[in-house]
Amino acid sequence: MTGFTLLLQSAGQHERIEGVTSFVGEDDSGSFGILPGHARMITVLSYGLARYRIGPEPWVYIALPGGVLYFVRNELRISTRRYFKDSDYGHISGVLLDRLLGEEKEIQTTRDSLFRLEQEMFRRLRDMARSPA
Repeated sequence: MTGFTLLLQSAGQHERIEGVTSFVGEDDSGSFGILPGHARMITVLSYGLARYRIGPEPWVYIALPGGVLYFVRNELRISTRRYFKDSDYGHISGVLLDRLLGEEKEIQTTRDSLFRLEQEMFRRLRDMARSPA
């Protein structure tokens, strides 16, 4: 087999890349690689960098805040909230640190705020149930 198709999908963009000859990603078990003809697999990608190449061309790096990877019938699908691509490792590493890490911090701040709001609502409901009518 000469290559496989990579489908990158996020909330705001999608790409179809033909002729991919190698992909390297990482999940909770560690790094792994996919070559054409690989067996079907599904996994959850870790926050960080993945990479792919087409033949002898340089690696293309993908910065992503995690995602779902599914490979079947020589088609690799990656669904993520957001991603950035670049063939310059130094640049994409900076993007990963600056943009994606910043987004992750904002999301965590929002989650913390929602958790506090939920706790306050439960406290008020509990107080209302205890007070006489």
